[in-house]
Amino acid sequence: MTTPDALGIEHFITHGDAVGTALMAILALMSVASWAIILVKGLTMLTRQRRSAVFLAFFWDATSLDRVAEQVTDHTTHDPFSHLTSHALHAQAHHARYGAAKLADAGTSGEFMARTIKKVLDEETTRMDNGLAVLATVGATAPFVGLFGTVWGVYHALLAIGVSGVGTLDKVAGPVGEALIMTGFGLAVAIPAVMGYNWLTRANRVVSAQLDAFAYELYTFVSMGQPLRVAA
Repeated sequence: MTTPDALGIEHFITHGDAVGTALMAILALMSVASWAIILVKGLTMLTRQRRSAVFLAFFWDATSLDRVAEQVTDHTTHDPFSHLTSHALHAQAHHARYGAAKLADAGTSGEFMARTIKKVLDEETTRMDNGLAVLATVGATAPFVGLFGTVWGVYHALLAIGVSGVGTLDKVAGPVGEALIMTGFGLAVAIPAVMGYNWLTRANRVVSAQLDAFAYELYTFVSMGQPLRVAA
């Protein structure tokens, strides 16, 4: 029988059966997926915040809507605020040129623009939430995957001890303790996923609130020709 000194993570991985190996592979895939989402969405969020700050500074310092329209037309919109502004200005120009020519354009210019702004807000919210369901799933299921691996490992460890006929504490504690490695792996995968999910969710809520406030001012600005507040 394997001595306790020979037990450990390496022994658990190399001597695991098909079920244990599959569970380890699942946890590894969960970890890679969650870290990839956290890193990609985190970098995207930081880049989006920087570009949004630049655009908002330009927007409130612009002398006219025509100047803003030139900016969003000449440059590809890479942040939610310029994207929203571009669609709002386009909706106003489209309705002024073609009117309510079809069902999608029905209503007044203000109603058409309001629908366009609402659609863009929903699109931005969906885009920001992409991938968060994976983090939530990993955070909720990884501990149970690890626990299942532990139960499976303990079961086989006890079977081996029963076959050997040696039930002393030093012979039981090693294999059972080794099986607990899977629970540790499950927690190691779940904790970063939960923390990343909470961080990204809070950041998305902040951006959504800022977008809602900006959309209200943008609608009033475009429809009435004057801002709700005067830029400093």
